Amino acid sequence: MRRSERLHALSEMLRRSGARGVTAERLAREFEVSVRTVKRDLSALENSGEPIWSRPGPGGGYGLAKSGSLPPVTLSSSQAVALMAAVSAAPDAPYADLAAAGIRKIMDVLDSRTRAHAYELANRIWIDALPASSRAVRSAVEEAMAEQRVIRIRYTSRDGNTTIRDVEPVLFASASGRWYLVGWCRLRDAMRWFAVSRIERASVTKTASNGHAVHEVGEPPENARPVHGGDE
Repeated sequence: MRRSERLHALSEMLRRSGARGVTAERLAREFEVSVRTVKRDLSALENSGEPIWSRPGPGGGYGLAKSGSLPPVTLSSSQAVALMAAVSAAPDAPYADLAAAGIRKIMDVLDSRTRAHAYELANRIWIDALPASSRAVRSAVEEAMAEQRVIRIRYTSRDGNTTIRDVEPVLFASASGRWYLVGWCRLRDAMRWFAVSRIERASVTKTASNGHAVHEVGEPPENARPVHGGDE
């Protein structure tokens, strides 16, 4: 998770904690960083104008003043559940962590009656989704795609061969229930599809991609479409 995304998610967690607040230690565990990093992030949020409060001593912690909350959102309970179901069914999807945080944000600002009905309806939906891949790997892959930088991955193919690849990310694709990073492989000097679940380690380099375009991947499957769902 990039720092900018962590700061946003951190702000959302503070807002959801309400008057109770949340400790720096819990925040550190949630975002898999040190307490020192959390306190530095909190300071950055405060300097950017976020209304953060702190309470020292036992039972203390950090929180976000009510002035930092969203206004009410006009959304039906069915619409809210549709969002919850979509994200729950695809935990390995790109930016799924951010989507889940966004849904929690929406649920928090729904009126109490709609929220209660949404949660009751959500209990009537069961999803048997495959477990998500490593959060560290997904965060690196997402960052490389957003920033269009070369990503170095340790990848084990279906036949068990493990290689180190430098990949220029071009797009994410979902096929047969599996998510793929599609990009220009510098080792093979060709476009390749990498199952995200088979990426064992990943790190974003400082090298910019060379600008490979989506059309270089080839013709998409018949039913494939961009997630925005609208006309260009």
